[in-house]
Amino acid sequence: MKENEFVVIPATEQHIKYAEQICDEMAESAKARGTGIARRSPEYIVQKMLEGKAVIALHEDGTWAGFCYIETWSHGTFVANSGLIVNPQYRNRGLARMIKKAVFELSRHKYPKAKIFGLTTGLAVMKINSELGYEPVTYSMLTQDEDFWKGCQSCVNYDILKMKERKNCMCTAMLWDPEEKAKEIERKMREADELKQKQDEERLSKVSRKQSLLERLEEKLRNSLKMIAMTSITIIKLLQN
Repeated sequence: MKENEFVVIPATEQHIKYAEQICDEMAESAKARGTGIARRSPEYIVQKMLEGKAVIALHEDGTWAGFCYIETWSHGTFVANSGLIVNPQYRNRGLARMIKKAVFELSRHKYPKAKIFGLTTGLAVMKINSELGYEPVTYSMLTQDEDFWKGCQSCVNYDILKMKERKNCMCTAMLWDPEEKAKEIERKMREADELKQKQDEERLSKVSRKQSLLERLEEKLRNSLKMIAMTSITIIKLLQN
């Protein structure tokens, strides 16, 4: 995926050299926001790259520009696109949207039956998620995998999460459910078919009404011609007499 001066591609072993920089920027970004998971280790980021579960954005000059990775939970039935980060010098250029779209497509390719979810406090990320088809949901609709929730322990709001008994927190939960999307597509197709059928029936009805009108006009014309013919014959006979 390429737009302007950036390219967003699946991360591989050739991008391992950026792992430390990515982790440092994740930590700085979380510190600046005052929320979110504080840090992932470079080893963890490298693992995601080697597993083909990450996308990286590069500037045309080769500079690291952004990153995001995939995590799976509940035996692959849930997928999270995590760790979205954009190099500060490339922010406000639409790069986050490109990265989110790329990692979403990678998730759909690798885990087509999985529910894709996210927890975020960022309005920009919520907007991008909405554009991709995510829906706001309650925490109960997310994975209940304990390992996932353990990942929140390094967040400054973890005490709030515990106090709320993991029912809600400062983050907004958003979910993309392939089954629901399939039902939505099926419903829209059914509605489109019903609308087409209705339009076809209306067209047929109009044609039928036009045909009926023409038939009545033709009948009147035939009757009129008969009357004219009969009148003409009568006049001719009278004249002959």
